[in-house]
Amino acid sequence: MARQYEFPAPMVVSFLLALVFGRSLALGEVVSSNESGFQIQIQQTIHADVHDCFRQALRIQQWWSSDHTYSGDQKNLYLEPKPGGWFGEKLPEGGFVKHLELIHLAPNKLIRLTGGLGPLQEMGVNGALTLKFEPMELDTMVTLTYHVSGFAPSGLDKIAPAVNHVLSEQIDNLKEAVEKDK
Repeated sequence: MARQYEFPAPMVVSFLLALVFGRSLALGEVVSSNESGFQIQIQQTIHADVHDCFRQALRIQQWWSSDHTYSGDQKNLYLEPKPGGWFGEKLPEGGFVKHLELIHLAPNKLIRLTGGLGPLQEMGVNGALTLKFEPMELDTMVTLTYHVSGFAPSGLDKIAPAVNHVLSEQIDNLKEAVEKDK
């Protein structure tokens, strides 16, 4: 019997808190999906210059939610801005998780990583996550796209909305971290 993906409790709680307290989530969209893959796109205007947005994006441990880590603590996250660098996480007793691998870094313009986040990792899917930074007058438009393909017994289209929600939350966290530092 195919196992259905269930929303993790922290995701449900954060969604309900957003509804109750009016925190606006960056509303991304599942641009395309089917049983073997999906594409997500999220756009967020950040009230800061492109340099500040890019610099903060590299400090992933300061804005990625602890609710979406294996260790339960965002301080264990890191992003190595070098060829083949990891978006990784330290675990107890010398353990680790390689969330994604850095494959393209264009300062103040683009960060591209490959791999499967969260439950996608154990499915053996392949994904490309891109953060694009575009300067506007006094702001920066950050666009996240995540293209995922592979096989999941119940179909990848079933989990695309959950992945979209989690990544929308992270982009909101990035916005909050950048604007707080101004």
